[in-house]
Amino acid sequence: MAELIPDILPAAVPPDFRAGTIAIVGRPNVGKSTLLNRLIGQKISITSRKAQTTRHRIHGIFTNAKAQFVFVDTPGFQLRHKGALNRSMNRTVNTALAGVDVVLFVLEAGRFDEADSVVLSMLPSDIPVLLVVNKADQIKDKAELIPYVQKRAAERNYASVVPVSARTGKQVDVLLGEIEKYLPLGTPMFDADTLTDRNERFLSTEIIREKVFRLLGDELPYGCTVIIDKFEEEGRLRRIFATILVTRDSHKAMIIGAGGGKLKQIGTDARVDMEKLFDAKIYLELWVKVKSGWSDNEALLKAYGYE
Repeated sequence: MAELIPDILPAAVPPDFRAGTIAIVGRPNVGKSTLLNRLIGQKISITSRKAQTTRHRIHGIFTNAKAQFVFVDTPGFQLRHKGALNRSMNRTVNTALAGVDVVLFVLEAGRFDEADSVVLSMLPSDIPVLLVVNKADQIKDKAELIPYVQKRAAERNYASVVPVSARTGKQVDVLLGEIEKYLPLGTPMFDADTLTDRNERFLSTEIIREKVFRLLGDELPYGCTVIIDKFEEEGRLRRIFATILVTRDSHKAMIIGAGGGKLKQIGTDARVDMEKLFDAKIYLELWVKVKSGWSDNEALLKAYGYE
């Protein structure tokens, strides 16, 4: 990727500089968050093989000498589980599609199902849409990839079609170049060294939730969230006190684990990632509490930061 430029002053911005917002959409588990992290060169959006990992809009920002890209990672559009949490995530997807300059429609190479078709039907007709075929590296016979890409590309008038591997970074620079063509001329919206508009408190909840899903995988139902009870900042020290909220006592036992081992591992792994991202020392305390029905309660969802 191009070298980052120092803090930008409006007077120093070249006349052909481009800046705009880009929504990343697709069904669950096509690699949207991995792609966002790769595009900006830093992990800010959580990833796991568990569906519904991303629940909020995550803004990631990449700036080079020619453009500023403000990416919006979105939840995978939900067809199953019609509860309040899923309705909230689907609203997030729809809202993200309104008011952006470019849309990246992400597919998994070799696969197209009902959920992909639903997202395809939602794509705006008045905004450039780029088809991003992710996980192209997982197709061993490249001869199979070409007809798949051709078939998908014929389904609508895409501005561009780019096969990539978010995992390895292959073709991601090409994708950035294609996106840049469709960004409007303008001045940067953020300082050049800004990676996200989300604060450390929010990012802490996401990191903890990622570790829960990564360590427990399919054992734990999706009805789990994280609440920051207290966030104290003293220079390069952060004291973070957080609660992992679940819907059942059995889920609480899963997260705590034998002798508290699982919870300790979640805390250790989260602390390591926070220290790297925040460039600070982290003191982290975690609790697990049961709140039955929180994921289907609109008022509680709003209180916990869902849209």
